[in-house]
Amino acid sequence: MPNPKSIFLEPKEKRPEKVLQFGTGNFLRGFADWMIEILNEKTEFDGSVHIIQSHGKSIPEDFVKQNYNYHVLIRGIQSGKVIDDYKLVTSISGVSNPNLDYRYYLDLAKNPDLQFIISNTTEAGIVFYEKDTDTKNVPTTFPGKLAALLYERFIFFEGNETNGLTILPCELIENNGEKLKDGVIHYSELWQLPKKFLPWIDATCTFCNTLVDRIVPGFPKEKFEEFERKTGLRDHLAVMAEPYHFWAIEGPESLKAVFQTKKTGLNVAIVKDLQPYRLRKVRILNGAHTAMVPVAYLQCIRTVGEAMEDPKISIFISDTIYKEIIPTLDLPKEELEQFAADVLDRFRNPFIRHELISISLNSISKFRVRVLPSILEYHSRTGQFPENLLRSFADLIRFYKGEINGESIPLKDEPAVLEFFEKVWQKKNLEEIVETVLSNVALWGMDLNRIPRLKAKIIGYLEMRGN
Repeated sequence: MPNPKSIFLEPKEKRPEKVLQFGTGNFLRGFADWMIEILNEKTEFDGSVHIIQSHGKSIPEDFVKQNYNYHVLIRGIQSGKVIDDYKLVTSISGVSNPNLDYRYYLDLAKNPDLQFIISNTTEAGIVFYEKDTDTKNVPTTFPGKLAALLYERFIFFEGNETNGLTILPCELIENNGEKLKDGVIHYSELWQLPKKFLPWIDATCTFCNTLVDRIVPGFPKEKFEEFERKTGLRDHLAVMAEPYHFWAIEGPESLKAVFQTKKTGLNVAIVKDLQPYRLRKVRILNGAHTAMVPVAYLQCIRTVGEAMEDPKISIFISDTIYKEIIPTLDLPKEELEQFAADVLDRFRNPFIRHELISISLNSISKFRVRVLPSILEYHSRTGQFPENLLRSFADLIRFYKGEINGESIPLKDEPAVLEFFEKVWQKKNLEEIVETVLSNVALWGMDLNRIPRLKAKIIGYLEMRGN
């Protein structure tokens, strides 16, 4: 084939830097930056993103070589149709590293166009490090770097309340906005910053709790080569993302004027309370994943895709979601059913190989958080048991025997959990096994033997399995 075309050094439209982003990774580039590209195309947003590389002492070379441009490949199933498309993202204006030039980093705070801070520094990123006592040096943590930046803005604009920012952390922890703000407050106190600084933060900076949802997997070398053959374009920064995306932001109504979902079609919700959406994700998406694993694995199925291709397992998962999980949730039924349909499409994605054994990591604690509440709520509301979820519970207990048909199951869980189940499966009969498992308060947060008929139902499913 001809040499791939390089379009990355061509001039591009210069836009005001409205977003400062902490993190150069795949997720934000395939999620938030992709959204900003669409906002620029379809609304009056007209903004670019400056990215902070906050680790190490370098800037990723490919960003500079490609003039900060890259493609997002959208691959998956949407509304039952295969999607295989791509979009060029041109909204990144630059990348810098405070470890290389701390003064340059602080000067970013002086930009009057700046409106948003976006971050994804992993779950371990929002921490406080009490040894970061010298403000003349680059703080170790993300909250420390943010506190230094906000203080620089406070000083430069002389405490003017019209120059505040909206902070949108995308770290996968509950109340991420509140925890990030707490970190900034801790650094302000540690550094003994002027008393007027924290009131300025309260008056001008909005720390939003957020919930993000999109699979943005890594992009192996062969996929780059496939992309070059297909498009004739060379791109070493390309990221692949599933079609589904959802960003819930617990923030003010004014944000709706920025994320104009009616104009863009972006699945962004500006809400007063994230909890119903978090519960929806945990119970339907995560819960179905967790419930699927033991049922499918014990049927010699090894991936999510294979499970969805199996007629019996596919119906099992669909019925579990629609008939047993959704009736326990309080969002509008149409909204829940649309989310469920999206989840099933995501499970069927032929471009992502999701191993069941990978999902099985720490299945006991996952089951307690993601599935057990649905069982208990269903029982509370109807007086009956959700049969599919109980079958999954029984299969989970069988799964933790660690072997099936003479084949070892590579269980991955806390040592105490594995030791417990190893001892349990040495007992002589199913009744004793199930009673011991259900009585373990450390696993389930309660003695499940107290729920009438639950033990008998679990035993029944294990007897039906027979192996």
